[in-house]
Amino acid sequence: MMLIVLVLYLCPVFQCQTEDTDFSEDVDFEEENMTSDMDSNAAPLRIPRQVKTLLTKETKPHIQELSVQTTIISRYAFTAVSCSMLNRHSAATQGVFQFHIPTAAYISNFTMIVGGRVFPSQVKAKEKKMKKEGGENNGKKKKDTPEQSEGEMEVFRMEVTIPGRNRAVFFLIYEELLQRRLGRYEHVTSVRPMQLVSKLSVGVTIVEHSRLTYLEVLPLRNGKTTASNGKVGPPVSTVVKQNETLCKISFTPNIVQQAKIATNGMLGEFVVRFDVERENGIGDIQVLDGHFVHYFAPRDLPVVPKNVVFVIDTSASMVGTKIRQTKEALFTILRELRPNDHFNFVTFSNRIRVWQPGKLVPVTPNNVRDAKKFIYMISPTGGTDINGGIQTGSALLSDYLSSKEESHHNSVSLIIFLTDGRPTVGVLQSPTIIGNTKAAVQEKFCLFTIGMGDDVDYRLLERMSLENCGTMRRIAEDADASVMLKGFYDEIGTPLLSDIRVEYSEDAVQYITQNLFTNYFNGSELIVAGKLTNRSADSLHIQVTASNSERSIVLEKDVSLHEREKETERRLAEAEAGPNADGYVERLWGYLSVKDGLKGRLRSQTSGERENFTQHATNLSLTYNFLTPLTQIIVEKPQVLADGTLKQTEAEATEAPPPPESSNQLSEDDNSFTPQSLHRNEPPKPISPVAKATSGVSKPAKKSVTLSKTSADGDPHFVVEIPHSKLTVCFNINGEPGHILRLVTDHKHSGVTVNGALIGAPAPVGSHKEQRTYFSSITIVANKPRRSYIEVTPQKVILDGRDRMILPCSSSISVETTNLGVVLIANTNLTVTIQGTIQFVILFHHYKNPAPYQRDHLGFYIANSKGLSKDTHGLLGQFLYEDIGLTQLPGNFSMAGENSTLETMGKNITLPSYPVLKVKDRTVAVIKKSRRIYSGKQTVDCWFAKNNAAKLIDGQYSDYVVSHLFDTGDWANGTNTH
Repeated sequence: MMLIVLVLYLCPVFQCQTEDTDFSEDVDFEEENMTSDMDSNAAPLRIPRQVKTLLTKETKPHIQELSVQTTIISRYAFTAVSCSMLNRHSAATQGVFQFHIPTAAYISNFTMIVGGRVFPSQVKAKEKKMKKEGGENNGKKKKDTPEQSEGEMEVFRMEVTIPGRNRAVFFLIYEELLQRRLGRYEHVTSVRPMQLVSKLSVGVTIVEHSRLTYLEVLPLRNGKTTASNGKVGPPVSTVVKQNETLCKISFTPNIVQQAKIATNGMLGEFVVRFDVERENGIGDIQVLDGHFVHYFAPRDLPVVPKNVVFVIDTSASMVGTKIRQTKEALFTILRELRPNDHFNFVTFSNRIRVWQPGKLVPVTPNNVRDAKKFIYMISPTGGTDINGGIQTGSALLSDYLSSKEESHHNSVSLIIFLTDGRPTVGVLQSPTIIGNTKAAVQEKFCLFTIGMGDDVDYRLLERMSLENCGTMRRIAEDADASVMLKGFYDEIGTPLLSDIRVEYSEDAVQYITQNLFTNYFNGSELIVAGKLTNRSADSLHIQVTASNSERSIVLEKDVSLHEREKETERRLAEAEAGPNADGYVERLWGYLSVKDGLKGRLRSQTSGERENFTQHATNLSLTYNFLTPLTQIIVEKPQVLADGTLKQTEAEATEAPPPPESSNQLSEDDNSFTPQSLHRNEPPKPISPVAKATSGVSKPAKKSVTLSKTSADGDPHFVVEIPHSKLTVCFNINGEPGHILRLVTDHKHSGVTVNGALIGAPAPVGSHKEQRTYFSSITIVANKPRRSYIEVTPQKVILDGRDRMILPCSSSISVETTNLGVVLIANTNLTVTIQGTIQFVILFHHYKNPAPYQRDHLGFYIANSKGLSKDTHGLLGQFLYEDIGLTQLPGNFSMAGENSTLETMGKNITLPSYPVLKVKDRTVAVIKKSRRIYSGKQTVDCWFAKNNAAKLIDGQYSDYVVSHLFDTGDWANGTNTH
């Protein structure tokens, strides 16, 4: 099979579509002004968006379902995208999956399922190639910059051939740390499937440690305008559920609602903004799994005066809309300058003009009026002398700061530089411009650069700003430059602190991310993360030093690490953050460390220094499976034969492993598929795996899946086989919707834990119950030899171990690792094998036309328990090694005792004998019943214990309710001896 490289295109569209022409033929690439040894042949690939709109044809695959689900845990966002498309035609056709991701985000997983076969990806370091070498690069380049701009997106793209009458499913996961701007965090989800989708869902879950103080769901945003049809507020079908620290938002428009927004499927961007409560002081510190993150955003501080020089491009290319919008923004900015600020303007084209030569002027009504006249008279003409503009502005500001009479000790100085092009006059070489800029600035002030449009050398602007303590911002060609310029100035226009240094106990931390910051602006946030060298340490000493307009500031505090970690764990458990919460602080640290490495690489002055930063960032990218400018994703591409079917391989002809022998077997449905195996070789290095499953075109012979009677299924009804006594016992648990029940726990020995979450439904008319409950989600956590888990719902299966995969229950797939095996039979069941000796089966129950009291749910069966220890507990686990006896109480016995009534007290009464179970020192009355299991395919006789299994189970019902689905706590209660 051919190895292909996933490509990221800078492109304004989201697509899951078909194309009959080669996409690369419709792309124009513009050579960037590269410095040093930038690898022009490497992938994966982010390129300037010069992509023409492609016409789709009637043969394109139909998108059946698109789901985009984001979980934001303390500003760190995990987004999982699932797109399912169907080729309805008999001939094979090309399907293209494209999705917008934020420029600052890193892809951490991509998997596709084509024709029932799984094709996972692998992140690898880019290979170094000489520029003169040949190679298959298709002219594509990835921008090598670590910074992001507001609203800027890139497009992840994957093209694959889908066999006739078959389905392709694409899974994409990316991660990002949200940046606070103007007192708000903003999360953007692109919703542009290019066609109407029958099942479209967008979800955003926000989990915070502090109270949410602000939450807003904006109208759909599409370029400059919104797609809200004049309506203000969230898009139609949006549902928001919120408490103090948790918020769940869903956007699920049906086809009619989608068509009212846009008939072509270009719905726009789903935008959520929020902020959290902050206390004055050292900030918020969160600790988890040997790592910490420190959020610092002080408030109620006096504003530091600023000295600002605006350096504006007035070359001929600025004529028209660009210069008009620039002038509008500058007029607004002038009105917002504060009385203690000083300012000046420099314009550059072929010639350099300074509004007030040799000085910066204070903010007075007359000076503001004269500045507006100067701006109004600007007329674009000539070329672009970037070096001359920067040198003039830097000299102007530097001379002002050197003036003893006018310099302000506690002030912030900066240059705001704006251009829409590349240098065409004066110095043209980027390395020379960068060197000249650094020499002119001399670390006396910061340089903030803004690029407008598609013709800008963004790499040059990035280097200029990064090497001079500033940032770079992009303004798209079709964006409202006036609004974006004003917004960018608002972010940096209110400095509150300067020269911020954040330090920690030297013997307690290592590998901390950036902890020196030139400025802190109002509405922003400083974030530092690191590793703890001594996890058993009691406390962490934190010191923050900074300067404001009045004095130097020193903040110090000793933070209890144990208390902070317990608090972090408690908050996550209360919010039911799910699998993404596991290790999020460490992944946040890895994310920031990679960003720091890329910045250091750009700022490096020697090849040796650059190589050190490159190696460090590459190693971290591989550790956390991040697709960065230094790594690439490789995925094996399916081959389709001339007849439209997938090419057969030897691996496809092999049979799936036979099930363990048992007298109880469940035959699969006729329309199920026979899965093949996906083998993963974990240590020492990951090897690109190949996943196989038979095509959905053929209808294989029925396979049998081994099950036992020990199960929790239905309402839920529990059935347990008692091996030593050869008895079958059953009971019901009348749980509460939302409760999570511990089914199996052997955490200390085998490392296995199974939990199930309940959902509710109204009881049928005439039922003696008030409500029904079912298992809506089941998690299996295996902590040995390394942590992995499986989360199952009626719609999908999430596997997270060395790699993370999200699989639809409508597919037939087999996955095998060193310690874990999973066999998924489409819409029927899931078999999980752990360490070869523990096996669980989960049944899927779906209703086409459910009654009010019915819900799609799961059933849980223990097929093989040999690997579980004798200390196993849980509602089912406690009976695996229990010795329970069945006996009959005699007809004549004394009723005297605490439960006697006045009529029977002390009397001998003759009653018919009845059966009881002897469980430890407890006696449990039972009756004979029949239960239907395996989706009604088998009936078993069992001894039924009433009253919510009172006295049958150890403890009480509440002892089996856990805090969250991934709770692995051991059974800590005594036995019930009543």
